[in-house]
Amino acid sequence: MVEAQSWTTRRGSNPRFEPPSTDQVLDIPVTPTAEIRQQHYAALISPGILTAAIIAAWYFSNIGVLLLNKYLLSFHGYRYPIFLTMLHMLSCAAYSLFAIKWLEIVPFQQIHSRRQFFKILALSIIFCFSVVCGNTSLRYLPISFNQAIGATTPFFTAIFAFVITCKKESAEVYFALLPVVLGIVLASNSEPLFHLFGFLMCIGSTAGRALKSVVQGILLTSEAEKLHSMNLLLYMAPMAAVILLPFTLYIEGNVFAITVEKGRGDSFMVFLLIANATVAYLVNLTNFLVTKHTSALTLQVLGNAKAAVAAVVSVLIFRNPVTVMGMTGFAITIMGVIIYSEARKRSKVTAH
Repeated sequence: MVEAQSWTTRRGSNPRFEPPSTDQVLDIPVTPTAEIRQQHYAALISPGILTAAIIAAWYFSNIGVLLLNKYLLSFHGYRYPIFLTMLHMLSCAAYSLFAIKWLEIVPFQQIHSRRQFFKILALSIIFCFSVVCGNTSLRYLPISFNQAIGATTPFFTAIFAFVITCKKESAEVYFALLPVVLGIVLASNSEPLFHLFGFLMCIGSTAGRALKSVVQGILLTSEAEKLHSMNLLLYMAPMAAVILLPFTLYIEGNVFAITVEKGRGDSFMVFLLIANATVAYLVNLTNFLVTKHTSALTLQVLGNAKAAVAAVVSVLIFRNPVTVMGMTGFAITIMGVIIYSEARKRSKVTAH
């Protein structure tokens, strides 16, 4: 009898499992998303300081890549603009993948159709043409003159928009383009270091940028195919690198082996190439950030000022000769671009 009681006590002493009450709720903290983390970090910095820092980064990266390209191609003896452009594209592809996939700066978007793929491929070809022409022109022209020609992008944009889409602007807008062209004519006639091939390459680069903006507006207008600018760069950059590979091998020879050989004897050149490729991506990243934190119009105004700043900085660093007539022509071009921007803005307000 005692043994039975002892056994019962031992059984009763074992804890029984009771399911938790349905009224109890476990308070598990939510993992913050990338957007929430960015808002948290941004809240620690004054919005004005943040915007100013982003604009400063945009200026430094834009002017920096111009100066590095010019130094490499003209003064350091690295005369391979196509291969340099391919390095830029590979850098943009790698950094874009890191920024979108790991840093989650913007949501990742996939290509949904073969039609969309070929549209992006077409943009990549135009993009290649523009960047290669721009880098090639820096071998022969000073940055100040290069920027003066680049300021005529609105002129080519208006032409391509009319030819391709039959889009007509107001008479005021077309009239505003006259000083843009007049300024370049004056600057070209008085440029001490004028080089015809370099001039044609720079015109090709400027026209290519304008054509890309028009074609991009046509090809990726539907909501189903529209890509964020950083996702578009993620797809365009590797396509552009593949397109450039046969051209650099055919035109510039065994450039990879030449670059490796040069790098072994000149470690500073390796640093320049890495820095150059990194800054080339920062141009695209800061371009997106400036638009996000300000507006597309502000970016356009800053771009006009950037051309003048880059021209002054290049003259101070590389000491290329300038003439009063050349400076006057550049100033007229910049003023024409500003007048054109204002005329387009008024035209849009009137249309609405």
